Amino acid sequence: MSHFYATIPTSMRKTTPTARGNVNTGITTETASYMGCIKTRLYQYKGIDWFEVSMEPWHNIGDTVVLASGHVGDMQSVVCPLNAPSKR
Repeated sequence: MSHFYATIPTSMRKTTPTARGNVNTGITTETASYMGCIKTRLYQYKGIDWFEVSMEPWHNIGDTVVLASGHVGDMQSVVCPLNAPSKR
């Protein structure tokens, strides 16, 4: 049974594509340009729904960095590593 659901609401297609994932598979999306890719991942760990948003290379172009992660629906759990104070 599906636990996760993804759509692409804006594209050149006439219909809205969808995808589903369960607690074992999770669901991952990739949105890319010639300069890189933004990957979103939803998954379940110990009964909690988690998300991770990262920037990744696309065809070997672009950087790799986690932009944000946390529990789905819980703003207090969100971590944005790029905004964290640096340790010097």
